[in-house]
This record gives sequence, C-alpha cells and structure tokens, in this order.
Amino acid sequence: MHTQRKLSDYPTDEISNVSEAVSSKLGRNLHLKRNHPICIIKERIFDFFTNPNSKLQSPIKYKTFDSISPLVTVEQNFDSLLFPKDHEGRKATDTYYINKGNVLRTHTSAHQSELMKGGNMAFLVCGDVYRRDAIDATHYPVFHQMEGVKVFTKEELSGKSHDEQVKIIENDLKNTLTKMVDAVFGMNLQSKWVDAYFPFTHPSWEYEIFFAEKWMEVLGSGVIQQGILANSGLGDRKGWAFGLGLERLAMILFDIPDIRLFWSEDGRFTSQFEAGKISKFKPYSKFPACYKDITFWVPPEFHENNLFEFVRGKLGDIAESVSLVDTFKHPKNGKESRCYRINYRHMDRNLTNEEVNDLQQNILKELPTQLKVQIR
Repeated sequence: MHTQRKLSDYPTDEISNVSEAVSSKLGRNLHLKRNHPICIIKERIFDFFTNPNSKLQSPIKYKTFDSISPLVTVEQNFDSLLFPKDHEGRKATDTYYINKGNVLRTHTSAHQSELMKGGNMAFLVCGDVYRRDAIDATHYPVFHQMEGVKVFTKEELSGKSHDEQVKIIENDLKNTLTKMVDAVFGMNLQSKWVDAYFPFTHPSWEYEIFFAEKWMEVLGSGVIQQGILANSGLGDRKGWAFGLGLERLAMILFDIPDIRLFWSEDGRFTSQFEAGKISKFKPYSKFPACYKDITFWVPPEFHENNLFEFVRGKLGDIAESVSLVDTFKHPKNGKESRCYRINYRHMDRNLTNEEVNDLQQNILKELPTQLKVQIR
C-alpha cells in the first residue's frame, strides 16, 4: 500500500480517462507543503487528535498517515466500502479510471479497510483525491480530504444493547468532532448536526456551522457499517468514521475566494502564508474575465462532466467557470439543445482577445468529435 507507483507503471485500456491536466497534479502534494493553507489546516487537525492536551472525551492514541499513494484499486475505492455496483460514483463520468481495475482515489476512505486490517484502530488519513466535477470557484478535479476512524474496544461497549452501543458511539463521535472543529477555527461556533446518508456509515450525520452569516456543511460522519468492519476482520467490533474536505475549511478560514488559487505558484499568493498561522488572504489585482457561449445539440448519452473534463483539458485553469445558460427542445424531433457559457480568466496575467478567440475556436473545432455533439 505504501509503495509509490507512478501512473506510467499502469497499463491503460478502453476505460482509461485520466487527462494530462489531472495527471500533472499527481505528486504536487499541497498537503505536505508546510507554508501552504492546505497543509496548515491538516496540521491543526492532526495536532488536535495527537496532542495530549486536546482533552478528548476518551483519550486514545491516533496514528496519522499523509503519504499514501492516491493510485488505488477499484476494490479499495468502492468494493471494500460496500458501494453498490450501480452507484453513480463508480461511473467513468464521475471517476478517473487508470484502467478497469485501478482508479485515482475519489476519497481517502479508500484506505480505511486496509488500515484496519493492519491493526490500526484509531487513525487519520490525509491526501489528494480526484473526481470529475463542475468548473466553478468551489469545484476542482483535485482536492484534499481528511479521513478519521475510531474502532471501539469490546470492553467499551460490553453489556450494552445494540441501540445503547450506537448511542455511545454517536455521543463520542459528535463530542470529538465538535471540539475538533472549534479547535481548528479557534472559537466556539454555533453548530448543528443533520441526518445524512453515506454508503459506508449508518446512521450518518453531517456537521454544519454558522459562519459568515450562513450555515455551511464542513464534514460527513457516522457509525461504520458492520459489513466494512467484517471485511476488515473486525466483525465483532464497532466504530465511527468521518471525512472532510480541506479546501472547504481553508477557503473559509483564509478568505480564499477561488479554489484554483490553491494551485498557484505566484509569489503574491504563496508568500502570504506561514506554517501554523491562520491569516486572511489579501487579493492581488484580478485580471478581467471574458466569456464565450457555445451551443450544440446533445446526443442521448451526453453527460455534463464529460464537457467539463474536455474544457479543462483544453483550457486548464484559464477556465474560471462553465455554466448552463439555456436549454431548448425541438418541438418536432424532440432533440435537445444546450447553451453553455465558458468564463475565461487567467489567474496571473491578462488574456488578449486573440488568445480567447483562438482557444474558443479550438474548442468548437474538436468538441463535435470528442463528445459527438452537433454545433448550432
């Protein structure tokens, strides 16, 4: 599991769909760069769980992992977590497949079962994860997750009914994570727990905080499904797990308005942050945006994520957003037409009209072949 294989070590097949734009992010490891906002948040969470002064409800030694390869098997990413075979997340429109048997992990939960099999009963996993997604200020195909797991000893739950055991686990989970979020933000927050659904926990909850005048979900959690524990050789034990996105927390705490900025190597961004400190991002001059619309008839098999992936592959981070602005269904033949708006904006310099026009023409030229659409 800890062998750092390269993407080039894997054979490709007809399902392979990892683009160059995405593969270029492998090995960047923002969560390991000490002065980067992602790493600063990671270290605050690690410190809460490993610092003996954190006053956890039930003190326990947590192990931390932040260097596990994101190249995993389908079994690790889906099967070990009881994902149904027809789950949307398994589709190539949502997941980056290296080949039929291997993917870029879509969550750090991919390592949960194997770590438990290795005897780890309380641990945190942090790393980069990959999903085909929308193009806007808060979505990016690469982001960073933190996974936390605690498995209770038999003695801690001895003599209790199933319902009593679940309640003990729920109380421990909610108490621990409420304290953790307060520690990360450095304040007591107005918060609430909301019932949720996840394939690998039941019951499940999301944790929301009231911040900047609105409610925001910061993590998902729940009681680990017994089947997952059984697959890990722990069928007679119970535990909890949580997962959170580090970008979401970093954007809130550092006032970073655009998720693309995390990948910037511009000194005006990178020089603003220091390990161990939360500081508000000071925006530097934002270059003007330019938008172009593209309209086409869509085939039955059309999926938006394929369009987003195509645009990312052609434009990289110049694509600030891609949004659906209009739809039309032909009254006679029933064909559907869609109009998408591509917002062009470079993070570090001004774009000329000629550059934008050339980029748009390249998209119009290749889109029909790549996505089997008909330009209007």
